[in-house]
Amino acid sequence: MSRDAGAEIEFRAVTRTFGDVVAVRDVSLRVAQGEFVTLLGPSGSGKTTLLMMLAGFLVPTGGDIRINGASVVLRPAHKRDLGIVFQHYALFPHLSVFDNVAFPLRLRRMSGVEIRASVERVLELVRLPGLAARRPRELSGGQQQRVALARALVFNPSALLMDEPLGALDRKLRAHMQEEIRDIQRSLHITTLYVTHDQDEAMTMSDRIAVLNEGRLEQVADPTELYARPVNAFVADFLGDANFLRATVVDAGAGQLVAVTGGGLRVTVTATRPAGPGQELVLVLRPEALRLLAAGESDDNCHDGVVEGALFLGGLTRVRIRAGKELLTLATTRSILPGHIRTGDSVRLGWSADAVVAIPGDSHPPSP
Repeated sequence: MSRDAGAEIEFRAVTRTFGDVVAVRDVSLRVAQGEFVTLLGPSGSGKTTLLMMLAGFLVPTGGDIRINGASVVLRPAHKRDLGIVFQHYALFPHLSVFDNVAFPLRLRRMSGVEIRASVERVLELVRLPGLAARRPRELSGGQQQRVALARALVFNPSALLMDEPLGALDRKLRAHMQEEIRDIQRSLHITTLYVTHDQDEAMTMSDRIAVLNEGRLEQVADPTELYARPVNAFVADFLGDANFLRATVVDAGAGQLVAVTGGGLRVTVTATRPAGPGQELVLVLRPEALRLLAAGESDDNCHDGVVEGALFLGGLTRVRIRAGKELLTLATTRSILPGHIRTGDSVRLGWSADAVVAIPGDSHPPSP
């Protein structure tokens, strides 16, 4: 079932229009051999259109798509050697599990002995041994998803494309299948391009994430880098929760910036890009980077505040705090129950200069 390495995939300045609508705008992206890359973005961001162009179901309006260095824009879909799993699985209801999985092998005119050996091997891989005779309607949602995955893998493709394959599953099963798909992908070392709008899914499964918005590629990075160092407010907002503060630089030097927010907070920021006095910035501060300071404690940034509300979520507590004229959200795994912190309580907030991401002021923060 395994290859020495999966395919290398490259999008070169790819554009796709539908009439006057630009679905994909000048996207360039390289997926390395054996890499798991997720296309992440809201509905209408162009992620499925990009995947369908790679699969051969849509033709780019402009640009080029290459697999292992060769252009495939004019190559028919069935000659691209790609396994595809759709959101709704597209299983044949009248065929057994065995015949559903064997379908691509029969199209390739493989012998009966080869087909049986390959199907049995891939059903073992996706943990469905003993279910070969069942029909799709006799399977659970998770089992149907495994059948679709088995069918996409059985002919040993050079790459695997997955379009929101877990969207129909409940939360627990979805989390379980995320782990299974990732384990299978790693064991086969198959290049995978995965589409989702679920940020947690993308963070859990991906080597790298490509964030799309209105057809544009906003940022490509590994999950840690993407979360910690978003390039703009859209990426910061789409990938996790964040506090956004508009601010103006008042001092710069020695690797740090000092900026004052519209609400009057003076914030020290570790400088990751040049900025001078008077420059407008958007400061991004993740809720978990904030902490409640005990008496005598300090940090790079310290501010007095008043609690406006607390929400206990089991393993996490979210606290809304008014500091000056700014409303900040703090998230902590500490056992701060609603009964232990009340609306109106005075607190002292702290966070490090390294925790603040400063992005250009023309990057529009989301509306509160």
